[in-house]
Amino acid sequence: MKAYRLHAVNDLRYDDIDIPQLPDDSWCILKVHAAGICSSDIPRVFTKGTYHFPTIPGHEFSGEVYAVGNDKYKSLIGKRCGIFPLIPCRHCDQCNKKNYEMCAHYDYLGSRRDGGFAEYVAVPIWNLVPLPDSVSYEQAAMLEPLSVALHAIKRGEVKKGQKVAIVGTGMIGIGAGLWAKSKGASTVKVIGRSEQKRELVECMGLDYVDSSEEELGEYDFVLEAVGTPSSISEAISITAPGSTALLMGNPSGDIQLSQDVYWRILRKQLTVKGTWNSKYDGSNPSDWTEALNAIATHSIDVLPLISHRFKQEELKEGLNLMHEHKQPYCKVMTIWNE
Repeated sequence: MKAYRLHAVNDLRYDDIDIPQLPDDSWCILKVHAAGICSSDIPRVFTKGTYHFPTIPGHEFSGEVYAVGNDKYKSLIGKRCGIFPLIPCRHCDQCNKKNYEMCAHYDYLGSRRDGGFAEYVAVPIWNLVPLPDSVSYEQAAMLEPLSVALHAIKRGEVKKGQKVAIVGTGMIGIGAGLWAKSKGASTVKVIGRSEQKRELVECMGLDYVDSSEEELGEYDFVLEAVGTPSSISEAISITAPGSTALLMGNPSGDIQLSQDVYWRILRKQLTVKGTWNSKYDGSNPSDWTEALNAIATHSIDVLPLISHRFKQEELKEGLNLMHEHKQPYCKVMTIWNE
């Protein structure tokens, strides 16, 4: 099969390798049909690397079950599925509470083990998210970022009538804005620093604010979705007294806050929270089942968030577009096994 293997930092090769083996009979082989490129894939490929080499990146993907390790699962063959990429240990304290996203010993498709930038990938059957006919492979590959966005809005306890601001104009930031709107927020502002993103944000029915030119005001809930010192400072500065700021952006490096920003947290008596990943529990209700239902019922339309599409052999073009910021983008999608 063809797969993109990261052999070292900034050394991604389109290799011919064998279809993966199943670790045990609770796993299956998925034939990949769509894989999104996450912003976290950019440092992983170009600057920071991952846990071991070679590794196949890619954690936002979907496909059909190609093979199983036990005949009792043979009815799954041909099933169209999205994939929850985190593999919990199932034994630690948080796993025992079903807080799998906080597992102390988790594995992860696309970083700690081979992921979805390949024609075939091994995944646990528990991580399969069966798709209704109304949900396409591209939509299913958006389940992961949409679920992460929903988890953030739930962590922020967004309520009807609240004023909400999202600092960041990426896929998850815009997705969080859509979820906040669906939860009844009276105001949802997506804050960025580029007029090039205004059209995309506004076409999704959200208000865009250019922080370099406009007054920002104050909000009952602020989600920081960038991960830089300046974006965190901005989020703290626009959080209303007694309100909540939620940090979600992957940090690009060490974060240092100025004394003024720290004092704002104290004097405004802010609640500052963190969020990571999303809640998932197989077929039981979770962020993933809610996100899938929202896509299936068209209450949230994710397809307009796909700004670029590339064939599997063109994946490096998508990575370079994001790495070099050649064009404005939201979600870059790659199509596999056409």
